[in-house]
Amino acid sequence: MSDIQNTNCNGDCSSCGDDCNLDFSNPNATVTLTLDDDTELECAVLTIFPAGQKKYIALLPLDENGENQDGEVYLYRFSQEEGQQPQLENILDDEEYEIAADAFDELLDKAEYDEIVDGKDL
Repeated sequence: MSDIQNTNCNGDCSSCGDDCNLDFSNPNATVTLTLDDDTELECAVLTIFPAGQKKYIALLPLDENGENQDGEVYLYRFSQEEGQQPQLENILDDEEYEIAADAFDELLDKAEYDEIVDGKDL
């Protein structure tokens, strides 16, 4: 299990209907992951979203320049007890991972659709 550390934002997660203390209106929202080998990896928080009966977080790993060159996204199970730091857990079950990945893909598709519709003059 990983802790979310060094979050640079506060707010609510209206997309999942729960207060997760992350504000995605802040384009610089980041967390620092401590990996299994004790290295630290800075990641941009893309979103926290529900899938099935659980919540998940999508993170974009950043290089030393604060950029992502390959577009790889990390998905983790997300939880937070009231008054506690958010917790991330690896998704070890293939079926659960597929559920989370499909839900994230749907969010991306909706965001792309909304961008196309909002960008057109009607």
